[in-house]
Amino acid sequence: MAIISISDSQKNSANGVLVADASSKIPAINGSQITILSATNVSSGTIATALLDTGLTANKIVLVDGSGNLPVVDGSQLTGIVSLTLSASDPTISTNPSGGLGTEWNNSTSGEMYICTDATAGANVWTNVGAGTDNIAPVPMWQGTQYGYSAGGFTQPPAYQILNRIERFSFTTDGNAVDVGDVAKTNGSPGGSAAHGGASSKTHGYIAGGTGGANSSPAWGYFTDIEKWAFASATTNATKIGDRFGVGQCVGHMSDTHGYCSTDGTGPAPSNSTIDKYTFAADNNATDVGGLVYPRYGVTGTSSTTHGYTCGGSDGPGNKYNYIQKFSFASDGDATDSGNLVDTHYEGAGNGSETHSYISGGYNSSAKVNVIQKFSTAADSNATDVADMTQAMWGGRGTSSTTYGYMIGGRLNGGYTDRIEKFNFATELNATDVGNLAQQTQSSSGVSY
Repeated sequence: MAIISISDSQKNSANGVLVADASSKIPAINGSQITILSATNVSSGTIATALLDTGLTANKIVLVDGSGNLPVVDGSQLTGIVSLTLSASDPTISTNPSGGLGTEWNNSTSGEMYICTDATAGANVWTNVGAGTDNIAPVPMWQGTQYGYSAGGFTQPPAYQILNRIERFSFTTDGNAVDVGDVAKTNGSPGGSAAHGGASSKTHGYIAGGTGGANSSPAWGYFTDIEKWAFASATTNATKIGDRFGVGQCVGHMSDTHGYCSTDGTGPAPSNSTIDKYTFAADNNATDVGGLVYPRYGVTGTSSTTHGYTCGGSDGPGNKYNYIQKFSFASDGDATDSGNLVDTHYEGAGNGSETHSYISGGYNSSAKVNVIQKFSTAADSNATDVADMTQAMWGGRGTSSTTYGYMIGGRLNGGYTDRIEKFNFATELNATDVGNLAQQTQSSSGVSY
């Protein structure tokens, strides 16, 4: 075999031979013309960008721009990114974010920023975390956005017949109520019931307890029935779903999950001071969860997000009271005395804004009144006189939209009325007459949807 002799001048230079070093490695040399080099064998060094297969199409390498930002690409499959929506409007309670709790929403028009703090479908809560103060939350159960209802009640004296009708009127336009269904024939009563406690869930209206009249069976009997009807249908009848613990006339209250009725002092003892609670989630009997400080009849019931209120009342001819009693929704227990009404009276209509309860009308020790009074539900306080109804009357019932309190039916000096009146929570101006029930009535139940 021939032996090739290479001098130092011929190694690793132009027209020379490339010779490995003592470690069997190729020495530093220009490899720009090397081809068919496997990329897997490149373990260090810098490859020029121009040599990379970059772009915004499939199987390309994406480069950041001169400011270090990604170009416009589809990032739908990226993970670990906090959800954010930029919109010209605010979110709503039915804005169901795919990101769930913690989703951020920025209003590009007002600059307001919201975080989803409750991702319940159709009832989301968006908490304002910017410079604003308005949160977006579901409407409280005692308020409605579409309709007010009047269920049951007494007809014009001296007959004192009992009604079984469910009437409905619009919250969006002033006008008369229409008959949309019937309450159940309670305890064998051929005509329905009156003076029961009304409540509302997101889907149903409820009445509990109550009394009969001259045409009920037994006449003037006291009832325990809990009934409900669906809001979804334009015409619907109520059905019995259970029984309350207490017996007789009562007023209604409601939390997000339960209906309550506090007995107004009529009916057989010892149930004449009970606070009953029943669930909206399933059809069941109510349970006794507490008692009133002062059992009275003809009381007025209202609700806040945290408490039920039982106001005023009487224990006999000439004896009227100005009590404001409250009980907690969060924990079962007895009511406490939390303040006083403007005057001593009974049979007023109850309404509620998000911050205050209102009592409209009633009967004091000597006459009917037209006073609309309010008290704060943020802390225990006495009521103040803020406006007047169109006429003095008692025995009406209240129902509330998000902006107005409504008084339905009642008793005037000349007999019963079919009047529907309303007043604005924000302005607290005097009430106006905005429509009529289908029939004159007293002591129905007011329900909101």
